[in-house]
Amino acid sequence: MFRKLVMEEPDREAVATAVQRVAGMLQRPDQLDKVEQYLRREARKKASVEARLKAAIQSQLDGVRTGLNQLHNALNDVKDIQQSLGDVSKDWRQSINTIESLKDVKDAVVQHSQLAAAVENLKNIFSVPEIVRETQDLIEQGELLQAHRKLMDLECSRDDLMYEQYRMDSKNTHDMNLIQNYFGKVHPLSEELAKQLWMVIQRSIVTVRRDPTLLVSVVRIIEREEKVDRRMMDRKKQTGFIPPGRPKKWKVKMFDVLEKTVITRIEGSQADTRESDKMWLVRHLEIIRRYKVEDLIIVKNLMVQCFPPSYSIFNRVLDLYHQALSSRIQELASEELEANEIVSLLTWVLNTYQSVEMMGNPELIPEVNVKSLKPLLSQDIVDQLLHKYMATLRSNIIAWLRKALETDKKDWDKNTEPEADQDGYFQTTLPAIVFQMFEQNLQVAAQISDDLKKKVLHLCLQQMNTFLNRYAEEAQLYKDEHLRNRQLPACYVQYMIAIINNCQTFKESIVSLKRKYLRNEDDIMGFGSSPMDTTLDSIANDGCSSLLDEVFMDLEQHLNDLMTRKWLGGSNTVDTICVTIEDYFNDFAKIKTHYNQEMTIKAHRKVVTEYIKAIMQKRISFRNAEERKEGAEKMIKEAEQFKFLFKRLTSGFIEDTDGLCNTIIDIAEVLKLTDPSLLYLEVSTLVGRYPDLRDDHIAALLAVRGDASREMKQTIIETVEQSQRQQSAGYTPIFKDIIVPTVPSLSVPKLLK
Repeated sequence: MFRKLVMEEPDREAVATAVQRVAGMLQRPDQLDKVEQYLRREARKKASVEARLKAAIQSQLDGVRTGLNQLHNALNDVKDIQQSLGDVSKDWRQSINTIESLKDVKDAVVQHSQLAAAVENLKNIFSVPEIVRETQDLIEQGELLQAHRKLMDLECSRDDLMYEQYRMDSKNTHDMNLIQNYFGKVHPLSEELAKQLWMVIQRSIVTVRRDPTLLVSVVRIIEREEKVDRRMMDRKKQTGFIPPGRPKKWKVKMFDVLEKTVITRIEGSQADTRESDKMWLVRHLEIIRRYKVEDLIIVKNLMVQCFPPSYSIFNRVLDLYHQALSSRIQELASEELEANEIVSLLTWVLNTYQSVEMMGNPELIPEVNVKSLKPLLSQDIVDQLLHKYMATLRSNIIAWLRKALETDKKDWDKNTEPEADQDGYFQTTLPAIVFQMFEQNLQVAAQISDDLKKKVLHLCLQQMNTFLNRYAEEAQLYKDEHLRNRQLPACYVQYMIAIINNCQTFKESIVSLKRKYLRNEDDIMGFGSSPMDTTLDSIANDGCSSLLDEVFMDLEQHLNDLMTRKWLGGSNTVDTICVTIEDYFNDFAKIKTHYNQEMTIKAHRKVVTEYIKAIMQKRISFRNAEERKEGAEKMIKEAEQFKFLFKRLTSGFIEDTDGLCNTIIDIAEVLKLTDPSLLYLEVSTLVGRYPDLRDDHIAALLAVRGDASREMKQTIIETVEQSQRQQSAGYTPIFKDIIVPTVPSLSVPKLLK
């Protein structure tokens, strides 16, 4: 019943599918004509499906048949194996007693094996002393390969005998010791041979150039020993027996010897000490550089051919050198190094080490990649050294500047003039010494890094600023000391000129230094020099003022003679003044142009001002028109003398040298006036030209004329007070600082009173 239901379900599904397909094919009336065509197509499809189904079923039936045959054959094989195992088990039970009876045979076989080994080594055993002597002789003769071959024969005989004894009775230490004692001289031979090998390894750099075959022989011996070591270690894993002195590990010892050799070569390159040679560190580092480059080139070109590729001998030696060198550099860095030694060390570590002079040498490429090299010093140690260097350099610069200034001060008191530069300007060696010192330190810092260079430049400028303040103080003390006794120092003027010129040299050198060691304008602007420029200008201006004071102290008596009866009587006061000024300015020609021009302008103004002061001090009062005329003409003549003098002194750098002297001429015109009725007009004109002309100046001027009545003076002063004064844009006041000696005032209130 269940099978029937199962069969009916697919039938129903098939009928439903068929109905659906027929409905799809007969949706239109014209499709009824194609019914026969549809039937034939469906019949072909049905026949094709039935054929594929029959083929698939047949294939599965064939597979099942084959599988059944294989299972049947396997069953027969299992039965045969089971029967064979039963026969083997039966035979084994019967042979147990027979195996136990063969134990004596087994022992005899072992004994035979030992005796066979003894017989085989019998010749060697009896010839051990002779072989030992031959081996010793070969070692002494340097025939290392042959010596090693005989040594291996001795060791092989000993090891085989000890191994057989170990197999026979591993607990019999007496026989083992007997064998070992008999071969007792073998181990010292091995040690002696090893010493010879290590001597060759120590001198491998030299040996590989003179006798590379000797180095190859040593490497072959080490390789043989390495193979024996591996074989003995394998046998130990299997049997537990290891011959005495194994493993020798000569390959490891070889690299240990190489490491010690490199360390000795690095440390032994220090030929001098600080006490014997100030350049000891530079020489030490240079020897290290030369040794390392030469050795690595030899290893790359020659030694590599003497070692198996597995040794990577070049990389090993490179690492050994790096480790030894790093340790040595750290030792040096931990010492109490001086500033120049710190710079030498850092320059070598940070620059020279990776340059073409050392690890970047073309002969080491491509085996050495500079970019992959580890640093010789950690960044912390480098920073500590830089900090120490900057602190030491600061102290040194302060001391150097102090010493330079003291030396320069001693020159100021000399009785000989200072040296002149190529343009004839007086100067001392101070700027050259200071900036030569700065240059040296900056050049050294630039070799290390740009950052250190900027720090050193900042330090130099910072200390320069402090130094200039001290320089200003010393220049002032120099001036004060001179004023106590103007006869000393003998060359005061010349050295004060040199101090002034030094200021200009300092300014130019500061600018040059910044432009040389700073790459762009932003960096240059960042290192401002305004305070230093201000200090230098102050020193120079004070120096110029002190020199002008020197001039006018010498002229003081002559200036006091101006506008006096003595002057009017025909003295040559102005001639003396002009000669004195010209004489001084011949010396002042040694001052650099900028400051010289300023001094000339100040001297010009000072002379005219002193002349006008002499007028305003009312040292003379003209008695009549004839004296007024004579005095006025003398004033005009002397004003022309001043014009001529200062035109010559200015050499054309001032276009209007007449303006100041014209003030004297204008005053002379007022004094020269013969018609008193025009006096007001002249005074008004004078006030119009010189708006800073005060009432007391006018009163003093009228007093010098000597012919103005009280009423006239009052009228002129009142009128001038009421007039509106206008000062032109380019006018420089000259009467402003001229003080008139105190006299009864002619102001209006007093006159009225």
